[in-house]
Amino acid sequence: MGRGKRVVSSNANVSWRAPAPAQPAYAVVLERAMKAHQAHDLDTAERLYGEVLELRAAQPDALHYLGVLMHQRDRSDEAVALINTSLKITPRHPDAHNNLGNIHKECGRLAEAEACYRRALECGPTHYNALCNLAFVLEVQERPDDAFEAYGELLRKAPTFAHGQYMMGLFLRNYAQNVEHIEQSIACFREAYRLDPRNLRALEGLGISLYTLGRHDEAREVYRDWLEREPHNPIPRHMLAATGGAETPPRADEAYVRNVFDSFADSFDEQLLKNLDYRAPEVLAEALGKVLPAANGSLDVLDAGCGTGLCAPLLRPHARTLVGVDLSGGMIEKARARGGYDELVVAELTAYLQAHPSAYDVVISADTLIYFGDLAPVLEAAHGALRQGGWLAFTLEVLEGEGDRYALSSSGRYQHTRDHTQAVVESAGFDRVTIGTDMLRKEHGKIVSGWVVLARRGGNDMR
Repeated sequence: MGRGKRVVSSNANVSWRAPAPAQPAYAVVLERAMKAHQAHDLDTAERLYGEVLELRAAQPDALHYLGVLMHQRDRSDEAVALINTSLKITPRHPDAHNNLGNIHKECGRLAEAEACYRRALECGPTHYNALCNLAFVLEVQERPDDAFEAYGELLRKAPTFAHGQYMMGLFLRNYAQNVEHIEQSIACFREAYRLDPRNLRALEGLGISLYTLGRHDEAREVYRDWLEREPHNPIPRHMLAATGGAETPPRADEAYVRNVFDSFADSFDEQLLKNLDYRAPEVLAEALGKVLPAANGSLDVLDAGCGTGLCAPLLRPHARTLVGVDLSGGMIEKARARGGYDELVVAELTAYLQAHPSAYDVVISADTLIYFGDLAPVLEAAHGALRQGGWLAFTLEVLEGEGDRYALSSSGRYQHTRDHTQAVVESAGFDRVTIGTDMLRKEHGKIVSGWVVLARRGGNDMR
C-alpha cells in the first residue's frame, strides 16, 4: 500500500461561503467559479477566479478560493500567500482561517495549523469543522489529552455532527485504555452512521470495534446486515470473511481494494500523518540501499502499489525511470499531483507484472501485498518482471507462530508466517532471500510488526 508534500484538500474538507452580492458583475462570475471548483473543474475555476480579480482587484473570496485551488495543484506556497492576502482584507473570516489551517496541516506544519484553527474558532465559535480539525492536529502532535478535550467539546456543542462522532470513535479506539473506551467507540460509530448513512466507514469501524471486544457474532451481524442492504458492495463481503463469517478468499477482491482506496484517497496522507510512526517506505528504502549500487539514476524501478506516491522521493535518486502502478485511480491522481514518477498506471498488479517481462531492475511494494493471501501468483509475476540480478523488496504483516500459513485479520488485511513467506519467495525462483522484522506503523495504539523482505532474481549482480 506504500503509499513529500501532502497535497489536495478534498472539497468535503473545504469551507465554502456564498459570494457577497455587492457588485453583481463579479459576484456572478465568482459563483460560476465556485461551482466549477466544487465540480473539480480546476482549469475553469482558476480562469474564472482570475476574471473576478480583474473585475475587482483583491476580492477576498476569489483570493481565498484561488488559494485553495493552488494548494490542490501542489502550489502550496502560493496558496498560503493568497489566503493570507484575503485575510488582510477580511481578518475575521473563519472559513479562510480553517482552510489555511488545512493547508498547513497537509504540509506537515502542525503548529501553524493549530494556530489557524484556533483563530477560526475565535472568529466563529460554532465552526465545527475547525474544532474537529483542531482535535485532529492535537492528536497528531501526540497530545491525546488535549485532543480528547477538543473532541469532547465538539460533541457537546454539536452532538448531531456525524463526522465528529466518527472521529471520536476512531480516537477512542486508537487510544483505548480500557474496555469502556472501546464500548464508547461503538456508541460513536453507531451514532455517526445513524446521522449519516452515507458514511460506510462508520459501519466498518463499528464492526472492527465489536470484533476487538470479542463480540464476533455482533461484528459479523453488522457486515451481514450491510451486505443484505448492499449485496454488490465488496466492503461488507470482504469484512465478513475477515471476521470469520465467510470463507477466506486467496486475496482481497479487486473491487474491495479499489473501493476502499478510491474513497480513502483524499484523506490517505492525512491518515498516515495521524500515524506518525508509519515507516514502511523508509524501511524498504533503507533495506534496498544496502544491496543496490550507488544512487546514480541508472535503474528502472517499479513502485508496485504506489498509492499517493510516498515512496517516490526515496526511489527517485536510484531511478533512470520510475513507474508507479496502483489499482486505485484516486490514489494515482494523488501520486500524479505529488510528482516524481515518469509514468503512472492504473492496473491490477499481477497482470501488470506479467505484461512487462524483464522490464525492471527493482520492484518495491510497500504495504501492498498485505491484500494478498496466496502470494505465489504475484511473486512469480514479479520474478518475471525483473531482469537478471534485479531486486524485489516488499513488506508483509507478521502472523505469529510456525508453519506455512496465512490468515485474513479483522482489519481486512492478510498476515503471513515467516515460514510461509520464506517458502513462497523461494518457490517463485528468487535467491539471496532475507526476511527481517521492523515496526511498520501503529494502529489502535499498538505496534504493527512487519516482515521486511529482500529477494534477488538470479544472475549477474547489478554492482
